Amino acid sequence: MNAMPRPESVTPRLLAGVRRDRQPASFADHRLRHGVLDIDTRSIIDVIERSGLRGRGGAGFPTAQKMRAVREVGGRAVVVANGAEGEPIAAKDKTLLAYVPHLVLDGAVVAALAVRARDAFIAVPASLLAIVERAIAERDDARIRFQAVAVPDTFVAGEETALVNFLNGGAALPTFTPPRPFERGVRGLPTLVQNVETLAHLALIARYGPSWFRSAGTDEQPGTTLVTVSGSVGRPGVAEIPVGYPLVQLLRDVGGARGDASAFLIGGYFGTWVDADALDDVVLADAELARYGASLGARAIVVLPREACGVRETARITRYLAGESAGQCGPCVHGLHAVASDLEQLMLPHRSVDGRRLERRLELIAGRGACRHPDGAIRLVASCLRVFASDVERHLDGRRCAAKRQ
Repeated sequence: MNAMPRPESVTPRLLAGVRRDRQPASFADHRLRHGVLDIDTRSIIDVIERSGLRGRGGAGFPTAQKMRAVREVGGRAVVVANGAEGEPIAAKDKTLLAYVPHLVLDGAVVAALAVRARDAFIAVPASLLAIVERAIAERDDARIRFQAVAVPDTFVAGEETALVNFLNGGAALPTFTPPRPFERGVRGLPTLVQNVETLAHLALIARYGPSWFRSAGTDEQPGTTLVTVSGSVGRPGVAEIPVGYPLVQLLRDVGGARGDASAFLIGGYFGTWVDADALDDVVLADAELARYGASLGARAIVVLPREACGVRETARITRYLAGESAGQCGPCVHGLHAVASDLEQLMLPHRSVDGRRLERRLELIAGRGACRHPDGAIRLVASCLRVFASDVERHLDGRRCAAKRQ
């Protein structure tokens, strides 16, 4: 470990190196703040396991377990830093790549040394490719060969099998037959795909240790995380919080809600609507969010103003998700389009939609998709029917919903 003093136990951690002029931190800036990366490759997976780090890409899989699976396959491996943040309301990964790219690259080094990889692909939106390439060119570490790759700006491109398929010369679409990436991925080698925020945490844990990492967050979900807050708030953007932070405090931190809020979308487009009446009780940790059927997911939170219609907003998102599917199975090709159409019909003066039919569609789609895309979409719709039940009834009866404007 290096001799740099440990940063404060709480925030900011990942964003501590963001420059005041909002320019990308150089390698010199990065080393001045965090020191030289010096790790024991023999014990690094055990260190990560003790930290309790879970993936920050949505699924929350234990990071050490994923790393160990790749290493146990044996032979040379590949690391993929997944910065393909295709969700329109999410910007946390873009923020790391734009302002502290060397923290992500350090994390890729840690992961690569842990799984015996020489090659690390940094998958990024085209808009950030030049920044990441400059950061790679600044580095003098011969242990890892970096390659930055621009990925398509689509919702499904960030799914790990889609990303591997793209790096192997195919389309950025999910694949559904074994082997999985950890068994045989990029170039046919065992491949570790990790979200860029997860890798940034790796870079800090390798320096400051698991106890420091656990000094923030909860026992089940230690550490800090980045969240993107948008909608009706004073200062929308990306914030770093300890896992387990109260939602009401986060909203204060970003300038407060502008006027009354009717609901919060927690977890992004695959997330869950939570009624605004629960604001004082909402704690941003998966164990606490479970009571609302929610999770941190993509760590995107939208504040819906009282004058907006939650059913209309859900219809808009569902139509978007239907258009962004891989188009490779019936639940997406037919099911999501039908659900989106039903929601859109609710908005029309002369409806032909049956509320019970919409609920049956959700039941028929659940668990039947070739990937998680349809399940994520219907989770959102199901929460809409629950949280905005009175508005749905008003639309079904041909009346205006409770929103102030339609």
